[in-house]
Amino acid sequence: MEYEAVIGLEVHTQLLTESKIFCGCSTRFGAEPNSQTCPVCLGMPGTLPVLNKKVVEFAVLLGLATHSEIRRRNRFARKNYFYPDLPKGYQISQFEEPICENGYVEIETEHGKKKVGLIRIHMEEDAGKSVHSEEYVEADQSLIDLNRCGVPLLEIVSQPDLRSPAEAHAYLSKLRQLVRYLGISDGNMEEGSFRCDANISVRPKGQKEFGTRTELKNMNSFAHVQKALEFEIERQIRLLKNGQPVEQVTLLWDANKNEARPMRGKEESHDYRYFPEPDLVPVFVDLPWFEKIQSMLPELPDEKFERFKKQYGLPDYDVTILTENRDFADYFEKVAIHIKDFKMISNWMLGEVSRVLNEKKITIAHFPVTPEKLADLLKAIKEKVVSASAAKKVFDYLLTNEVSVKQAIEKLGLTQISDESEIEAFVQQVIDENPGEVEAYRNGKTKVLGFLVGQVMRISRGKANPQLVNTLLRKKLDS
Repeated sequence: MEYEAVIGLEVHTQLLTESKIFCGCSTRFGAEPNSQTCPVCLGMPGTLPVLNKKVVEFAVLLGLATHSEIRRRNRFARKNYFYPDLPKGYQISQFEEPICENGYVEIETEHGKKKVGLIRIHMEEDAGKSVHSEEYVEADQSLIDLNRCGVPLLEIVSQPDLRSPAEAHAYLSKLRQLVRYLGISDGNMEEGSFRCDANISVRPKGQKEFGTRTELKNMNSFAHVQKALEFEIERQIRLLKNGQPVEQVTLLWDANKNEARPMRGKEESHDYRYFPEPDLVPVFVDLPWFEKIQSMLPELPDEKFERFKKQYGLPDYDVTILTENRDFADYFEKVAIHIKDFKMISNWMLGEVSRVLNEKKITIAHFPVTPEKLADLLKAIKEKVVSASAAKKVFDYLLTNEVSVKQAIEKLGLTQISDESEIEAFVQQVIDENPGEVEAYRNGKTKVLGFLVGQVMRISRGKANPQLVNTLLRKKLDS
């Protein structure tokens, strides 16, 4: 019997607000434990939450970007459960009246485009963090860091529309791209600002009813999500083939052992005893505010992809990488204002620029070469001021020196030689010094031409115009 997986994902994305959702404490990552707390986020008796307006705006933006229905009147609820890092004994979340419902995210699969439905997007506060690091405690102890307590989150709950780990990966990638494009989250899984829980079941192919589902937690990278899903799907299929039932449990993924282990029985919504949050009035997004938020919506990834293809005439591969990140796409367009060879710009951005970003582990926002300087460098290549190989040396120099492209070329002495008489002298010198290779060329072994061109470039210290070198060398060899 063949089986298919049924996967639904619950994604929590931490919002890029300066303060928490219900108090004025900082949301900065990496501060000393428990240094960013106050009576409100510590759940002290008598304290009252005050909603951060920016959180509502970010929620509406994501709802618009995911084609969701925006509930103009929505309200918060209390989600009751006990855990050491939840000081109030409940979490302020949304349940029956979330801010966004019934949206979708479109992904690319091996079978083409697919819409993954969204049940809801809702606002909530984050819990704290249990610390097991030996830096702070002995191996058999844990401490609690409440800095994260009250940090604003959006939870995005998908329909069980995903059928493979690969589709789950594509969905997560698209969702992270969206929150980054909107500027509402950095989408950093390693720092916990983009987290994913997965609900998984399997069923015989063709069966409409869902199987018993389990929940997977503790996955902090896309690779871990894919491996964890593959593991759990195989485990459930193995149980069913052996005539054993799948139990409804919550599992923790252990990335070191590449296995999932049971954590507790899986809760249902009634276990949390939701009820309307009495300390917060319902949220009303009136029409003027809604229209203001609508006006803040940027060009989204799919729209930008189609525009880049049409406006710049680039291959799909180039456009996919250029538009993956909003800042990267903006950098390309700033270069394109000054030079109209769009494929040349793309080649450099996908080549040299991406190489530096990967090596230095930085984003384009922190790239030291401005779009204007890159445009000047590409112009210098096109105008034959420098050769393409020399331009790479200029590029590397610009990474660490605050100078213009012209100054860098002069400083490095890389101005290209295009004077025919000067290059002809280099060519003659190479012919005189390499009679064996010249004879081989004239006997039909034309591959040696590359060697001879290289010798001209060597004695000209890379300054000779390569096209002119080729032309003059062929002319002399064939005469």
